[in-house]
Amino acid sequence: MLIVTFVDRIGSGLWGATATLYFTFAAGLSTAEIGVLLAVSGAIGIAGPPLGGLLADRVRLRPLLITVQLVRAAASLALLTTTDLRLLLAIASVGSLGDRAAAVLTKLYATRVAGPERVRYQAISRTAMNVGWAVGGLAAAAALTGGTVTVYRWLLTGDALSFVASALFTLGCAEPPSASRIAATSASVESGDSAPAGSAPAPTECAPAPTGSALAAAECASAAEEPASAPAEPAPAPQKTTASNPWRDRRYLAYTATEAVLFLDDSVFKVGLPLWAVTATSTPHQLVPLLLVLNNLLVVLFQVPFARFGVTPHTARTSLWPLAGAFLVGGAALAASTAGAPWFAAATLVLAATAFTVAEMLHATISWELSVVLAPPTAQGAYLGVHGLAQAVQRSAGPLAVTAAIAAGPLGWLGLGSGLAAMCGAQRHLVRDRGDGALSVAPVTVSEH
Repeated sequence: MLIVTFVDRIGSGLWGATATLYFTFAAGLSTAEIGVLLAVSGAIGIAGPPLGGLLADRVRLRPLLITVQLVRAAASLALLTTTDLRLLLAIASVGSLGDRAAAVLTKLYATRVAGPERVRYQAISRTAMNVGWAVGGLAAAAALTGGTVTVYRWLLTGDALSFVASALFTLGCAEPPSASRIAATSASVESGDSAPAGSAPAPTECAPAPTGSALAAAECASAAEEPASAPAEPAPAPQKTTASNPWRDRRYLAYTATEAVLFLDDSVFKVGLPLWAVTATSTPHQLVPLLLVLNNLLVVLFQVPFARFGVTPHTARTSLWPLAGAFLVGGAALAASTAGAPWFAAATLVLAATAFTVAEMLHATISWELSVVLAPPTAQGAYLGVHGLAQAVQRSAGPLAVTAAIAAGPLGWLGLGSGLAAMCGAQRHLVRDRGDGALSVAPVTVSEH
């Protein structure tokens, strides 16, 4: 699956670096039309995460992921067939739905396969993503030296072929344990902890689950069911969580809302930092792409070591404090970048880019852990789909928040950094430590009868 992620992101790097240019020079759209196209397709794509997560709880995950990859490939190729804005809007919306759904399905696959090692797996996966983006971006930059419409078309074709290749590589991946098997494992562990003294003997050699593998634990739970078929009442835990509905879980929805704010670091790098550097500071414009390279390089080097900040739910919750500090430093550095000589502006922009990259890596680690542990095992797909809305909403509303901070000047960046730090504190309060090493988001507001 890491190869799938790498190949997928190569295509995204090819297209992300040239999308606006393609719609301008190949499709002949105006700036206003491109804005409408990207805004509307992005808004429709918000439905992708919950839809993908809902389907993942009901059908096999690997075929679903392959189907989504092929839909993305078809949408990319279809963009080559028309210059009509209405058709481009429909095609781009389908592609946006596929992109957002694929992100959630890939995360869910990692969650089910990696088990307790999911945070480290996701960190390695994110490193592969950044390397893939870099490769695709560099390839696009080299190709664009030609500057012809044919080059733009070939880059879009390369994006489509990357999705086809991802689907083919996914065929070679094993189907991860289903949601029901994961729930059975959780129920088996819970019932094993509270089993009465007179219960039938269970195969105790399975209890420690030394490998930490979700698949091994599920097989162990299956083996344990045979001798436990006494007339004692069946384990009720799976039925209790099967009815879980994230749309009725107000606390999880509140947690997702805080996540939408904390994902603003994405808009800071894509919109805020470049615009601020060229419009409000005296730094050379050539520094802007180097700041993005710095972000990419730091993620590749340090995302995996940063996984230790989310190794347990308690550690992830505690790490919200250094995350708040990183946001404060980043906002203050951007505010200070308008004062002084060009060298001072460059130094503060580098500091801001570093601070927001640290925040990006910390939040990614924290978010991977909390979004999973707060979801019932049998409804992980639905819950992670709802959590995926946080990034989707941020991509639509984030640029507006960041440009508002730019319009307010240095005080705007101080306010943004302080607001993000405050949201870290709010999330830490919302995600509660029960005192036994586990977390909750207060009582789950789903039917329990």
